[in-house]
Amino acid sequence: MARWSKLLRRANTARLATHLLALWKLVRHRDTPRAAKLVALLVLAYALSPIDLIPDFIPVLGLLDDVILLPLGIALAVKLTPRHLWLARVAEAEQGAEKLPRLMWGAVIVVIVWLLVIGLVAYGLFALMRLD
Repeated sequence: MARWSKLLRRANTARLATHLLALWKLVRHRDTPRAAKLVALLVLAYALSPIDLIPDFIPVLGLLDDVILLPLGIALAVKLTPRHLWLARVAEAEQGAEKLPRLMWGAVIVVIVWLLVIGLVAYGLFALMRLD
C-alpha cells in the first residue's frame, strides 16, 4: 500500500512539472544510463505530446492514463537512475525556471501506436471472417 501512496503523491501536478523537467535534464546528462534515458525519453514524449494515447474525452480512462502512466514511467526512470544523479537533476529542476520543449515526435509515436492497434483489430476481424 505504501507504493501506491508514493505513486499517487507523484501525481501531484506541481511536483509532476518538476519531475518532468528533471527527466529532461536527466536525458541530456552524459552520465545517465541508457535504459534510464530511454524510459525518460518515452515518458517525456508521452507527457509533452499534444496527442494523448487515450483521449481525455473518454470518461474515466482519458484522465486515468495521465494519473497512472506518467507516475509509473517517472518511477521506472528514477529506479533505473543512480540516486545521486536523480537527486541532482531534481535540485536543478527546482532551482531553474527552464521550460520544457514541445515534443512533436511524441505525437508521432502516439499516432503510430494507434495505427498499430487499428491494424491489429482489422487483421483480427478479417481473420475471423475467413474462418466462417
